[in-house]
Amino acid sequence: MIDMNTTERLSAQRDDIYDWCVVRFKEFMAEERIDDAMALADEFFEWLDPEQMDEEETLYCNYEELRS
Repeated sequence: MIDMNTTERLSAQRDDIYDWCVVRFKEFMAEERIDDAMALADEFFEWLDPEQMDEEETLYCNYEELRS
C-alpha cells in the first residue's frame, strides 16, 4: 500500500519530469532540432497534452517490496 508521503514524492517527481520535458522541448525547438523535439513530445505526449495530463496514470512499483 502506498502511503501519503510516497504519493506526494511521486507527484513531485512527475511534476519535475513534466517541467524538464517542457524546458527541453523548447530548447530543442530554439536550436531547430525539430526531430529531437518531436521524439521527446512523442514519448511524453500524454503528460504534455493539457487534455490528458491529469488523467494519465503513473504506475509505480517498489522493487524492494517485490523481493520480500
